[in-house]
Amino acid sequence: MSKPRKPKGRPVSGWLILDKPVDFGSTEAVSKIKWLFKAQKCGHAGTLDPLASGMLPIALGDATKTVPYVMDGRKIYEFTVTWGEERSTDDLEGEVTHQSDNRPHEEDIRALLPSYTGIINQIPPQFSAIKIGGERAYDLAREGEAVAIPAREVEIFRLTLLSCETNRAHFEVECGKGTYVRALARDFGRELGCFGHISDLRRTFVAPFSEDSMVALSELIALEKIEDADERLAALDALLIDTSEALSTLPHLVINDDQAHRLRMGNPILVRGRDAPVAESEAYATARGKLVAIGEIGQGEFRPKRVFV
Repeated sequence: MSKPRKPKGRPVSGWLILDKPVDFGSTEAVSKIKWLFKAQKCGHAGTLDPLASGMLPIALGDATKTVPYVMDGRKIYEFTVTWGEERSTDDLEGEVTHQSDNRPHEEDIRALLPSYTGIINQIPPQFSAIKIGGERAYDLAREGEAVAIPAREVEIFRLTLLSCETNRAHFEVECGKGTYVRALARDFGRELGCFGHISDLRRTFVAPFSEDSMVALSELIALEKIEDADERLAALDALLIDTSEALSTLPHLVINDDQAHRLRMGNPILVRGRDAPVAESEAYATARGKLVAIGEIGQGEFRPKRVFV
């Protein structure tokens, strides 16, 4: 019987909060980070379009198990809508599909924003990762096929007009999972009777990571010049955020080494103490500051669902 293959790369774990530059794809960014860190596993928490810049949280190693918790977090974008043209991709990349000489007044833009705040129905762009009949919408769109994408509910917590010029307006939006900012630009333009598309887009926040935690790609590339491999990898590892930071919104248990061993073996542990949670569908446990397990609390026990080495 053949032995299982040993994974290639280092078992390094943690989050790198990349400040993704424009014209650099999210998949390309993950490949670059995986190669730089010599990591066994790598993945991102929420695609950024190539023409968008800003925060792209990248999980390495065991941190990939916490990606869904970051995917579900709130996000903040700053974006510019240029008026007068609607495009096939709803951003600069696409072909012009509709044009108008009309330009909106600032008071009309401000009057529009309340109707786009709260839970709204949004139709994703034709060029999006939504699956239609098992195929990605963007694959169908590239083949010239127009598809009917159903509207879905998304949540906009805050939508602010930052500044306004004749041909463009600058906004900031705080939104929930699944919101397409490109679709906001498209719908603004249609409702204002002038058409519009995204001409600049930057993500500044993905909960729970803050803007000051971002690392520029140029900083990472500069570390490639360190000739000593151990020194280079140590410098890269110093930029990682602990895996448990992705779970900061969940209840937290601090446990001892014996309890950590039991959890890693897949066994439950007792939850005692006056301030101990009584029942939680999800919580996480750490020992010596390191993530041990994600699990549920009930009947005086913490039962592991995902275990971290």
